[in-house]
Amino acid sequence: MASRRGRMLDGVLLLDKPEGLSSNHALQRAKRTVDARKAGHTGTLDPFATGLLICCFGRATKISAHMLEADKVYEATLAFGEETDSGDLTGNIVARTGGDFVGVAAMELEAVLGEFRGEIQQIPPMVSALKRDGRPLYEYARQGIELERPARTVTIHALDLLACEGIHARVRVHCSKGTYVRTLAQDIGRRLGCRAHLSALRRTAVGPFSIEQAVGLEALQAMAAPEQALLPLHALPDGLRPTDISTKEIL
Repeated sequence: MASRRGRMLDGVLLLDKPEGLSSNHALQRAKRTVDARKAGHTGTLDPFATGLLICCFGRATKISAHMLEADKVYEATLAFGEETDSGDLTGNIVARTGGDFVGVAAMELEAVLGEFRGEIQQIPPMVSALKRDGRPLYEYARQGIELERPARTVTIHALDLLACEGIHARVRVHCSKGTYVRTLAQDIGRRLGCRAHLSALRRTAVGPFSIEQAVGLEALQAMAAPEQALLPLHALPDGLRPTDISTKEIL
């Protein structure tokens, strides 16, 4: 019989996080659904974003640090003509293109995307969890304070145009850890001279894991035995499997 603290479950849940939930809220719902005692996730998605959230239970939490270092893949929607203080649709508009702006041509956008492939420099947004003097930057931003932030080197392994519809475009971004896709959207808009912000974001891969393997939260909650959705420790890819798994567990 499970205790009120939950069962000692070991495994990894590939969760398709829905829009509107924080990563921690989604994790806690999944934790309650499988009745697990110990849980953590391996990389935050903003509430407006959807997609792959890797939830680790029990001994699988040992892979969390490794997964934080992993490359990630996103499908991002850029809205042209307006820039926000957060770089995404949740922020306040701080700049607009003139009234005669009718959108961006696909060829023009493709040419600019080429400038953002490979190693690039990014200045982290003020609306972020990065800390200065023990306080996250977003706390300063809420007070109207903007601090100087040093640029950081990140790598954009691939940046592919999926669709361009004038004032909106969808791109696929394969990037290194620490990349802010909303900053990328903002920088692309500035380079185009029309301003831009991120209007939607979906994470489709983290390291060796893909969204095609994931289960939605509602589907998980509807399962008769939701714990069966967890990847067991012995099924994790090479290099991720905890070293304390016994031979009996692998066989």
